Amino acid sequence: MMLSPFAMTRPRRRIVGMSAILLPFRADGAVDWDAFRRHVARTADNGLAPAVNMDTGYANLIDADTRERALAETAAVMNGREYVAGAYVGDTPGAKFDLDGYRRAVEQIQRHRGTPVVFQSFGLTALPGPELVRAYEAIARDCPRFVAFELGTQFAPFGKIYDLDTYAGLLGVTACIGAKHSSLHRQPEWKRLALRDRVRPDFLVLTGNDLAVDMVVYGSDYLLGLSTFAPDLFAKRDAMWAAGDPAFYELNDLLQYLGFFAFRPPVPAYKHSAAMFLKLRGWIACDDTHPASPKRPDSDREVLRDIVERLHTWA
Repeated sequence: MMLSPFAMTRPRRRIVGMSAILLPFRADGAVDWDAFRRHVARTADNGLAPAVNMDTGYANLIDADTRERALAETAAVMNGREYVAGAYVGDTPGAKFDLDGYRRAVEQIQRHRGTPVVFQSFGLTALPGPELVRAYEAIARDCPRFVAFELGTQFAPFGKIYDLDTYAGLLGVTACIGAKHSSLHRQPEWKRLALRDRVRPDFLVLTGNDLAVDMVVYGSDYLLGLSTFAPDLFAKRDAMWAAGDPAFYELNDLLQYLGFFAFRPPVPAYKHSAAMFLKLRGWIACDDTHPASPKRPDSDREVLRDIVERLHTWA
């Protein structure tokens, strides 16, 4: 049956926003922890839940000590407020599902009072649908509350977008409170929203579609990398939607323009776009990134500067 997204529009809905925090670097190659703490606080103070050690925080590139410190710093800043964090298990193609690795990753986040976002891995995504759902159920035995994550391969080679039957099984895992969907396509997300509404209305369909951040008007909430560029303006846009303010569309259009520019191929280079943008806003001192992360050309700065100036009128 063909979906009608027009019938799915939900005016004046309160949007749940989660924002993946960029891990900033200094010119000497070290992490800029002062800037990191400020950005976590800035995000939370604008009403968005910070999401650390996600793809935007180089989850698959940072070492164990950096991951641990990011959690400790975030927990200190949040002081009991809600945040989420990536539970990442590194493996290689052909590896078996590493339940013990996920248990350790989940325990580490819970120890720092965060809610885990269960990253995919080669071992997890290689499982057939029913076994994959059982893997999430096994994770749930050690974690009463977590977020799942579908990641397209344009973001990471271990990613996979599940078929709808597998997604339906995921909705049956009580501990799974929601799932981030990062296919960068609307139709799979619309199908997930329709399924959610029929089966489990409290389940959070968290859009990760940085090319369609207006998915929130159809009932999605979000966990975005793009929102780390401007958590203040995403919060303002969300408040406009809740208030029925038609200016929502104008601000959303400008944020979407930024998304299309920053998330063009190669998609992982968006983290360099984010660093350049945050530096142009005066929020970080250096726009260097993790050395293993792809870079954007220097000419991008002029386009980003223009977008910063346009957004300044909304700030």
